[in-house]
Amino acid sequence: MPSLKALLLALFIIAVVVDQSFVEANFPKSMYINWGAHHSSFAGNGEDLQLVLDQTSGSDVKSKRSFLFGSIEMLIKLVPGNSAGTVTAYYHDEINFEFLGNVSGQPYIVHTNIYTQGNGSREQQFYLWFDQTADFHNYTIHWNPTEVVWYIDNLPIRVFRNYEKDGIAFPNKQGMRVHASLWNADNWATRGGLVKIDWNSSPFIARFHRFRARACKWDGPVSINQCATKSPANWWTSPSFSQLSSSQMGQLNWVRQNFMIYDYCKDTKRFNGQIPPECFKQQF
Repeated sequence: MPSLKALLLALFIIAVVVDQSFVEANFPKSMYINWGAHHSSFAGNGEDLQLVLDQTSGSDVKSKRSFLFGSIEMLIKLVPGNSAGTVTAYYHDEINFEFLGNVSGQPYIVHTNIYTQGNGSREQQFYLWFDQTADFHNYTIHWNPTEVVWYIDNLPIRVFRNYEKDGIAFPNKQGMRVHASLWNADNWATRGGLVKIDWNSSPFIARFHRFRARACKWDGPVSINQCATKSPANWWTSPSFSQLSSSQMGQLNWVRQNFMIYDYCKDTKRFNGQIPPECFKQQF
């Protein structure tokens, strides 16, 4: 068994490597207001973003560049109080986190999905082990030629592996832009649209902090091979990122066993018994 000193040293080295590898990408330099200009604002030397939803509009910001493979991360503090009917979203075009609001005192639902060839029927949903409105938490999407992994505070909550060789589509041929948005989705978000937004609780405010993109910049079709080539510069192609480690597998299983509330792979009624083929593959 390794000594405590050795473990602390290893953790320190990992922390230093991770800290040095982040690309500075503050909001005004890397993103622009896509819609809802009067409901979006940057602050804190560009490190902070505030999105507002009221009866007139919500808001959305979008990255100036597209990316193919790598990691994107954001610290997010969700709308407090009665947020039923609101959706705070953070996504990479076809790979997303959506946070479905709820009535006061009830937990948010974390809704994840991945779209390939226009098909997005791959939802997994979770409750979480903390109050997402009390403080900022880290939400990361890691995407490489082998798999997509969703992380919350560095814990993996979901994996989608590449089985393109078996005829299962995987997002590896098109760059994606990063979005953050807050909008009215009371036609579906809370109990299937049964609970509507209480506008007396507005304005609703979601806060974002420290956007980072460690990713391959999309420069058109030439990037399909360039971003997937195994090289030291393309750190996301390293074997260490091709599959979760044993400790990460333990974390993933803990989340799935205790906090997952919906998995499309188990919804036989929805697919009339024709479960999507990736559900029968090794998923992690």
